Amino acid sequence: MKKSLVLLLSLMMVSTTLLTACGGKDESEKAPTTPSTETPTKVDDSPFELTLRHTQVGADKAKRLAILQDVVKATQEENKGLTIKLDGVESDVNRKEKLRGEMAAGNPPDIFDLFGSPDSKVYAKEGKLLDLTPILSELGLSDKFSSLAPFTYEGKIYGLPVGGSAEGIFYNKEYFTQKGLKVPTNWAEFEDLLAKIKADGKTPFAAASKAGWVPLMLANHLWSRYAGSDVTEKFATGKAKWSDPNVVKGFAKYAEWEKKGYFKKGELGFEYAEYTTQFTSGEVPLLYDGTWKSSVFKKGQSGEKLIGKVGFFNLPAVDGGEGDQTALMRDVNNGYGFSASVASDPKKLAAVKSFIKHYFSEDMVLRGLTEDGVLPAMKIDDAKLTEATKSDALLQDIVSVLNSSKSSFPAFDSLVQGPVTTEISNIQIQKLIGGQTTPEKMGEELQKVQEEANADNE
Repeated sequence: MKKSLVLLLSLMMVSTTLLTACGGKDESEKAPTTPSTETPTKVDDSPFELTLRHTQVGADKAKRLAILQDVVKATQEENKGLTIKLDGVESDVNRKEKLRGEMAAGNPPDIFDLFGSPDSKVYAKEGKLLDLTPILSELGLSDKFSSLAPFTYEGKIYGLPVGGSAEGIFYNKEYFTQKGLKVPTNWAEFEDLLAKIKADGKTPFAAASKAGWVPLMLANHLWSRYAGSDVTEKFATGKAKWSDPNVVKGFAKYAEWEKKGYFKKGELGFEYAEYTTQFTSGEVPLLYDGTWKSSVFKKGQSGEKLIGKVGFFNLPAVDGGEGDQTALMRDVNNGYGFSASVASDPKKLAAVKSFIKHYFSEDMVLRGLTEDGVLPAMKIDDAKLTEATKSDALLQDIVSVLNSSKSSFPAFDSLVQGPVTTEISNIQIQKLIGGQTTPEKMGEELQKVQEEANADNE
């Protein structure tokens, strides 16, 4: 009834106006306009806070932190009363300790560094993550990412990748030139290269194995070369085993290189930061790492003196190896997630949308590539990528390796269950490095844990 009455009154007012106009009434005789008595809607600019957990800690991540800080500044300016509280935590500590505990207690940060697969799916299943599907649609970002698979659960998006990465070997071009060495094109040349570096009195590879994920980057690539790049995803389904002969060959090659002294002595006591220093200091000529490491070799960073003196190549094909021997470990697994509780607070939800809009933009993606060496996780025009990397020889090397690789595979810890990751990262790889287990025994122990994990999922 009320709606009908309002409509009728509105029509009467319109009719009266039209009749007056048709009567030819002089403009001077029109009644003066009555000022509106409606009270303007007051914008709520009362103070509120968002907590943001990031992993951009340490000198080598300064560029990445600067990008985040610029996004935070823009988000705060767009949302009156907002303060974003930054909480920097080392990546492994955040993923395996702090965030797990906070999720279990039901009090995660509003925004946080999130590992895609399998973490996002676990938290999404528990209802801990904000569904970003409608937000991406609202912001016009639904089709702007190269892949959202690691952050997708039951058809909905629960996280966004900040960039992509690939893993390979950084090498000291200056040292190679001085010693007449060349980038290897096959396995025999690679083995010969390692032997020559060792014979020259240098340790070939940087090593820092206090955190197991660091040596497992190279180990993962080795067993994938011998057993096939798709072998790791088969462990959780039972279609392949850690104890399979070709997988063990990968462990055996790593153990062989340990015995030959190809890795920095004392590695079990070194942190990841020291891994980089061994290379930037010129102590070792080879560094197996992710493409994100290219950010170190820029002005103002720890590897500044090596600008123009660092190259990048893929692990060569293994003789008799299974599958595609050009395959690279590539993923878009590192990103940001948002607490499900944000949905119940309109101001926080608006701020989160603003954060996403600013962070996941073409400008920030290109800054991540050129300033920090983070490969785009969003679709960027090839011409713009070429223009962005034209003055950076190392990035050009990396792009060349990516283009020559026919396929890719995810890192092991995105494919196997948590207990298996813990077993290989915290126990088995260190035992192999320390000579406390054999490649065969390592495969058997891992398979036991894998079978238990598989049984728990049935």
